[in-house]
Amino acid sequence: MKVVMNVLIVDDSKLARMALVKILAKNYPTWVRKEAGNADEALQLASEFAADIVLMDYNMPGRDGLALAADFRAQDPSMRLALISANQQHEIVEGAKALGASFLTKPVNGPDLVAFLGKPDTPVDQDDQ
Repeated sequence: MKVVMNVLIVDDSKLARMALVKILAKNYPTWVRKEAGNADEALQLASEFAADIVLMDYNMPGRDGLALAADFRAQDPSMRLALISANQQHEIVEGAKALGASFLTKPVNGPDLVAFLGKPDTPVDQDDQ
């Protein structure tokens, strides 16, 4: 039996969200995916959607990904969080670690996302980079 997870994708870039959705749909077709364009949208959606995993951009209008990760961590200490950014400054990476969140470099490719999420429902295609 396949495990179904609820994944919330938070990024102000529609293209970045689409790229993550494509990887998730291919490797985890049974998982439920929801999208938000900013932190406020994500928190509103989270009140209606019990996310098991949140994939969030660092650099967004309003609250950044670290602030959002702190909000999610306060709501649910067991929630799996990943901060995604092209900005690999030490403070950002360490801030993510301090919150118990993983840090993924943007653009995220299939193998990196699967390494964070765990065994996929279908084999990873190396072309999804």
